[in-house]
Amino acid sequence: MPNPITNRVLGFVSKLSFPRLFMVTAALFALDTLIPDIIPFADEILLGLGTLLLANIRKRKDPNIVDAPPR
Repeated sequence: MPNPITNRVLGFVSKLSFPRLFMVTAALFALDTLIPDIIPFADEILLGLGTLLLANIRKRKDPNIVDAPPR
């Protein structure tokens, strides 16, 4: 059974853009590293945030390069 706290947090951060998502993940990781177990379910949230970060990493095309139309 999924945790309702984790589902709400991951639902909110899944809408963030990559730089903001990275900052939230880095801040939560630093806080969890400095003060272990102060935030309930921080480890599960960090795993979800890491998954979202990896899903959001994409190679961006150079806007100056235009694909040739197929023949």
